[in-house]
Amino acid sequence: MPPSEASAAVERSEPRKPLPERLAAALAVFLERRVLVILFLGFSSGLPLALSGSTLAIRMTDVGVDLGTIGLFSLVGLPYTVKFLWAPLVDATRVPVLSRWLGRRRGWLVFTQLLLMAAIVYLGFVDPLVDPWFVALGAVLVAAASATQDIVIDAFRVESLKTEEQAAGMAWFVSAYRIGMLISTAGCVSLVAILEGYGVDTVQGWSWAYAVMAVFVLIGTGAALAGREPAEPEGMADDRNAAVRVGRTAVDAFAEFLGRKDAIAVLAFVVLYKFCDAFAGVMTGPFVISIGFDKLAYAGIVKGVGLFAVLAGGFAGGFMLRAMSMVTMLWIAGFLQMGSNLVFVWQAIVGVNNTALAVTIAVENFTGGIGTVIFVAYLSSLCNDARHTATQFALLTALAAVGRTVLAANAGYAAEAFGWATFFAITALAAIPGLALLWWLQLRGHFDKPKPAPAPLPAG
Repeated sequence: MPPSEASAAVERSEPRKPLPERLAAALAVFLERRVLVILFLGFSSGLPLALSGSTLAIRMTDVGVDLGTIGLFSLVGLPYTVKFLWAPLVDATRVPVLSRWLGRRRGWLVFTQLLLMAAIVYLGFVDPLVDPWFVALGAVLVAAASATQDIVIDAFRVESLKTEEQAAGMAWFVSAYRIGMLISTAGCVSLVAILEGYGVDTVQGWSWAYAVMAVFVLIGTGAALAGREPAEPEGMADDRNAAVRVGRTAVDAFAEFLGRKDAIAVLAFVVLYKFCDAFAGVMTGPFVISIGFDKLAYAGIVKGVGLFAVLAGGFAGGFMLRAMSMVTMLWIAGFLQMGSNLVFVWQAIVGVNNTALAVTIAVENFTGGIGTVIFVAYLSSLCNDARHTATQFALLTALAAVGRTVLAANAGYAAEAFGWATFFAITALAAIPGLALLWWLQLRGHFDKPKPAPAPLPAG
């Protein structure tokens, strides 16, 4: 009997708990202390992204910086893309004093949050009109500190939560991340407007608004202090030969992963699983505007309805994964993502209809929320060596972004060539390679639980 069939037979032989008990257990996981810590860390992770990106662009426009300069500032987000390059430093070293007090992961968390607060305040109090290069430096510092915080939070989450808690933790994380982004975009801009209403100069208004955003980072610091330090692998207490250990950690992280069974197929699956979602997603905004919807409909429906739908999808994904196996949920999420792209085909045929658009966006974001939570939980399950968690997770998320950044780069040309209805039908078919790899990996036993080692024979 193949391993996958054998494990399925074992599962069938075990008595299943009554449905009410399983539902109660699935809901209770969201209230576990270590899962709630991830909620507040998600807020701290989502908060700084816009402060060096879209909010900064609004600020620069507001004070009169030219559009060409504003466009160049998109490059300051590069640290988020290449953060895996310094992830081994986070895995292999300890922060002086803080790690002694709080532990390796929590020490790094508080350290990066202190850096982040200082960088946000610095960025806020530099005048974009007078010192644009110093503003660029501040934006890079914020992005680098934020990307490093993300490295540590991902490692902390993977190591702190049990396998069955990963999806619930990610559901909280995604929800709080979105709220953090909302605070640092709409909240920050609104605060500036309020300060201006009280007679504060625009430049000063932005400076004080950024200072308030820096204070919000303390929410993540409180979570780091309230959390419990994950178990530390052997050998990490010795801080000697740190440079050698960083290099060895980087090499060992890649070697350990590539030495696993079917490693290349797993990496290909990571790249391709969310490709259909990314392929359609990069053109959602242009599609809505180009077929005739106005900007108010875009803001209210695509962003408003979309936000609530993705949050609901995240919680649904966390709840479902608590009750079903990882491979089952990957299949469900994969087909849901494919189906949601076909809803856009219907929208292209219907045309300008606000109710139809609300349905389309709700379906797309709800299924996307499920898919994101399940996929990140799967990525977390691949990082099961505490010596390399930060490095391997940063690398896997970078690979997962290939579909959004590289493979989907020609989406606009495809939409022009085939028209919107055919384009979205093609994006649905783009799910097939990922699902084919899922099928192959399942046959290969990739999702089977390892069998316990046999008990040693008695001596003599």
